Amino acid sequence: MRIAMVSEHADPLAVLGEVDAGGQNVHVAALSAALARRRHRVTVYTRRDCPDAPERVRTPHGYDVVRVPAGPAERVPKDELLPHMGAFAEFLEQEWRAEPPDVAHGHFWMSGLASVLAARSVDIPVVQTYHALGVVKRRHQGAADTSPPERVAIERMVGREVDRIAATCVDEVFELMRMGLPRSRMSVVPCGVDPELFRPAPAERLTRPRVVTVGRLVPRKGFEDLLRALSGVPDAELVIAGGPAADRLGEDPEARRLADVARDCGVADRVRLVGQVSRRSMPELLRSADVVACVPWYEPFGIVPLEAMACGVPVVASAVGGLTDTVVDGVTGLLVPPRDPRALAGALRTVLADRTMRDTFGAAGADRVRARYTWDRIAEETERVYARVRHSERAAAGGAR
Repeated sequence: MRIAMVSEHADPLAVLGEVDAGGQNVHVAALSAALARRRHRVTVYTRRDCPDAPERVRTPHGYDVVRVPAGPAERVPKDELLPHMGAFAEFLEQEWRAEPPDVAHGHFWMSGLASVLAARSVDIPVVQTYHALGVVKRRHQGAADTSPPERVAIERMVGREVDRIAATCVDEVFELMRMGLPRSRMSVVPCGVDPELFRPAPAERLTRPRVVTVGRLVPRKGFEDLLRALSGVPDAELVIAGGPAADRLGEDPEARRLADVARDCGVADRVRLVGQVSRRSMPELLRSADVVACVPWYEPFGIVPLEAMACGVPVVASAVGGLTDTVVDGVTGLLVPPRDPRALAGALRTVLADRTMRDTFGAAGADRVRARYTWDRIAEETERVYARVRHSERAAAGGAR
């Protein structure tokens, strides 16, 4: 099967951890690689954001990356990319006329827009994965939401135009239904984990309990809540990974703000901001933790808790979005209300005080990931979605004749 992955801002080859480079990049890269292993021809289309980047790349994992000339060949915040989606769609249409894919898969709402516009004239079925929804972002960020005002309306339009929506969690299905989109055209296909990279292994035992959290340095990730909770977790240290490289953290406004919060809370001596951590180094960091915390205000899915579970580490997570699918409360970790430092501190104390609980949660988490969340299984489920839309397209064509 020829598969066109469209990921307008999330280049699968980008360095992770900085603004606009995170879970979607991992998702697109890992899913494309897993589908390539299943002998599909996968091409990822992403916007060219560097003049020196090659236009076409064959990756070592067997899929191609095409960098689309849409807008300036420089970094542009994703919330400012909408004006360039027309040029992006025109490029896709030209490509697909020359060599039509069997299915196009849009990742994020603007990719969905470009895919729908390009596919209209070349009659290609489109699958859409949103990764995040504007209505949810607006609900939680209010006036701080920098999304274009057209976002919610375009997301609804894309949902009506595509052949099928691949939602990443059950909570997203409910949100889409509240937007008026039909449940009958939705499937739930979560994110996955590389079980060869993220796996249980012995880790050096530290002299003090360690809490690790990972993510882009943006307020919605809940790092401030963790800092405030840490004052109620005696002796534990907190490691925050993400953002720019360690030697550039001083230039990052959010890193500086978090350092100020840590000082105000009296926990600065127990907090380490380590900056960007490579994918290869991430399992070792996660395994060094007694507990991994993932406490965003909202989260469409959240790959970090799965990676921690795959490493056999218990998780304390916000009971939001996809985290309520992946983290089984009282089995693989504990769920807490979002933006509640007191409840978070209590959950961390509970887990850190009980070695047996930690071991039990860790073993259950690793089992859950191996049974449900490997990328090979996610690729198989995605493949079934593609086959379903292709079958529907053929049936419709047959009826027309």
